[in-house]
Amino acid sequence: MITIRKSLDRGYADHGWLKSFHSFSFAGYHDPQFMGWGNLRVINEDRIAPGSGFGTHGHRDMEIISYVLQGELAHQDNIGNVEGIPPGDVQRMSAGSGVMHSEFNHAPNETTHFFQIWIEPNVRGIAPGYEQKTVPPASKRGALSQIAGPKDALVKIHADASLYAGLFDGDESATLALESGRKAYVHLVRGEVQVNGHALKTGDAAMLDKETQIAISHGVDAEVLVFDLAP
Repeated sequence: MITIRKSLDRGYADHGWLKSFHSFSFAGYHDPQFMGWGNLRVINEDRIAPGSGFGTHGHRDMEIISYVLQGELAHQDNIGNVEGIPPGDVQRMSAGSGVMHSEFNHAPNETTHFFQIWIEPNVRGIAPGYEQKTVPPASKRGALSQIAGPKDALVKIHADASLYAGLFDGDESATLALESGRKAYVHLVRGEVQVNGHALKTGDAAMLDKETQIAISHGVDAEVLVFDLAP
């Protein structure tokens, strides 16, 4: 079964300094039909205005992934990490037993555009952790590159889930086999693409349940995020 979620059906919040689309219920946006998918709890597409950001705040027992598209995200936390996250990097923060952090756009003239993703962990109360890696563009070209997962991925998450990123244009295509009973989620970051024959445009998503594979094809300057998720 495949359900298509259109971009404009997402929740939206405009705080002036922050403009955010919410794929699932978050903060002031609540829809009981979209509380998450499998163990994927949050996908926020955020745009932070120059010179602003999220002040210090806390998280517990959540795997949090940031994927930057434009500008740079400045991260600072209470476990000693002070990092800039540029486009093309993936960052993982395991909140575990508790972490405090802030995220800012220090650029004077450029908006920071990024995805904030929360995945429910399969272990709780662990020591907080941080990891950041560059995703080589060539690894995503016409392929699904595993950028986060419990093993064999660029960054490790403590969750029964894997995140893939891909770039598709023209005849480029890729498939990802799904084990029986798994859920999957495909979010189109930009461009156009087909997922198992269903057409998506920028901001659209496909929610898959009891499918045997994900087939990505017919891309037009497309960038996708693909999640293989626990039921």
